[in-house]
Amino acid sequence: MKQSGVTSTPAPSVTAPLGLLLDVDGPVASPVSRSIGIPSIVSDLVLLAGAGVPIAFITGRSDAFIRDEVITPLLAAGLGEALARPATSMFGVFEKGAVWAPVTADGLGDIVVDEAVALPKAVVDELRELVASEFSDTMFFDETKHAMVSVEQRTDVSREVYLPTQERFNDASFAVLERHGIGVRLGDREAPDAAGQVPFRLDPTIISTDIESVLLDKDRGAERALEYFAASGPLPTLWRSVGDSRSDYLMADHLHSAGYDVAHVDVRPLDGILDRPYDIITEGELIHDEAGAAFLGHWVTKLGLR
Repeated sequence: MKQSGVTSTPAPSVTAPLGLLLDVDGPVASPVSRSIGIPSIVSDLVLLAGAGVPIAFITGRSDAFIRDEVITPLLAAGLGEALARPATSMFGVFEKGAVWAPVTADGLGDIVVDEAVALPKAVVDELRELVASEFSDTMFFDETKHAMVSVEQRTDVSREVYLPTQERFNDASFAVLERHGIGVRLGDREAPDAAGQVPFRLDPTIISTDIESVLLDKDRGAERALEYFAASGPLPTLWRSVGDSRSDYLMADHLHSAGYDVAHVDVRPLDGILDRPYDIITEGELIHDEAGAAFLGHWVTKLGLR
């Protein structure tokens, strides 16, 4: 594991027609099974990568999860051959910007961890023990994270059972950080540290609670990905970001503020489509990975790859 530095990519000879920033849970992996369940998602990502479309996975997931659940099936479908061609590039930003790595023809490359945004070890240890002692019947502690803490719904537990337990966990974990003197926010609740600062937050999702630095979010991940792609040469002017939560709009926010032609694909629009100065795309009645599959299929067809 590499802790610092930037990994370069081969310089492309032409500007790609499109760039993609993809959330993983929802548009790529099923939020139920936590894996890629639609075969066309795998094959279309390989086709797009092979056509020179720069693709970044911008996710709160760990590098280990993306390696096992995303990169491994992509390699089995021919990603290695696709990325061995000139002018191809794929990148992963994990834990919402705290960890990143290139994706190469051989798989996930050396990871870089931003230790400056990590929770103190004593707090992580107490949160792990809290889950084991009081919440292990409904959730589990994600041991693959490097900088943030994620506690996730067990796949054998229903949403109806998980959600009220998640609320109790959120309150208990908030109290842990407060007791350690760590400034923390949960929704409208704040407990500042001794300096009056609130450097960490609890971010509940439909399947987990993340405890993370306030500096981490999808716009930070988007910035990291663009920096990586830009080191290889001119970037596409046309970009699409894809996600299932309101925070995923931050990827498109960053692209828009940087002057790119961007639209955001919302694969869970019933949670509320945000008002933005760029186009918001939905895939009819389709949601989650079915919407993600439709979106990718559209571009494979549009670019004449199938």
